[in-house]
Amino acid sequence: MTPYDYLILGHGLAGATLAYELRQRGHAVLVLDEPRPDSASNVAAGLMNPVTGQRFALTWLADELLPAAAVFYRKLEAEFKQQFFFETPILKLFSSVKEQNAILARSADQPWGAFVEKISTDLPLIPGVKTGLGGIFIRRCGYVAVREMLAALAAAGLQNGWLRHETFTWNELVVDPAGVTYKGAIQARHLVCCEGAAAMRNPYFSWLPIIATQGEVLDVQCQGLSMEQVLNKGGYVVPLGAGQFRVGATYRWPPFPFPLGITEEARTELRQRFAEMSDQPFQVVDQRAGIRPAVRDRKPLLGRHPAWPVLSIFNGFGSKGVMLAPRLATHFANVLEGTEALWPEVNISRYHSLYISVPTEVGVSS
Repeated sequence: MTPYDYLILGHGLAGATLAYELRQRGHAVLVLDEPRPDSASNVAAGLMNPVTGQRFALTWLADELLPAAAVFYRKLEAEFKQQFFFETPILKLFSSVKEQNAILARSADQPWGAFVEKISTDLPLIPGVKTGLGGIFIRRCGYVAVREMLAALAAAGLQNGWLRHETFTWNELVVDPAGVTYKGAIQARHLVCCEGAAAMRNPYFSWLPIIATQGEVLDVQCQGLSMEQVLNKGGYVVPLGAGQFRVGATYRWPPFPFPLGITEEARTELRQRFAEMSDQPFQVVDQRAGIRPAVRDRKPLLGRHPAWPVLSIFNGFGSKGVMLAPRLATHFANVLEGTEALWPEVNISRYHSLYISVPTEVGVSS
């Protein structure tokens, strides 16, 4: 029987980031992952934006999260000799006079610190961009090529034996106070669940308020649009290089499960979003759909199971995963090693009132 320190379920952004952090600390880690084309990590544009939402609010812990994320992605780039992190300003375009006035009024208090470079109601000419009512340049941000990064990590994992591509079967897991055993052949001191929206079907953590949302993105070819910035106006346009851009993302809420695959409705919506930000002709070259794990209070879900502390969850990162995951992976690794207390904002204890009991249909050793 093969012994491990940590068995990790899922190799999306959350699982890959945590597995990397634990392996860097010398722990024996095995990741089990079922590759899915509709996973959020395979579709995400990977934006790192510290100022978001209708209220244009500064993201929780932005001053700490962004530098940690940049260090993490640069380290991976050096290791794989491939660029994953693109430090690019974001141009938030005003969508109405009301929004323009509200943000200008708030700017007097400088609520965004050093992240907002300048606010302009009369932007200079930017090739291909409908500058309209003006906008805001946000700095210290950019995007991550999530799909390519995960592919590089997965290739290394498969080659070195710490990653296996297989479907996880819950009724073949046995849990006891000393750890977990899977299929009678894999033994680990701890199991960490990082399976994204599939956690809704996790028999140990399905009581948590994870909501599946479907999102679709378009990749378009447009030669006349500037690639010097990300555009944001009710959606985003992210430069991918060679005249290609990613446009996203739609949101489709429950009921779940969603219809499989891409939709013409989303294609029309995303084409319209691009046309609202650019006056240049474009051609759609790809369209993808993915399922995100969202949480009621928009904070990730970290922590040990109330009854079985050998089981943990590291999930619920939503649309801000590329910014949150690296710093929280470091934090959670410290928690698992017993050197740090879990931050209350992300601790699943905030939802313990929803927990009922350990289900009987999975393997629990008394």
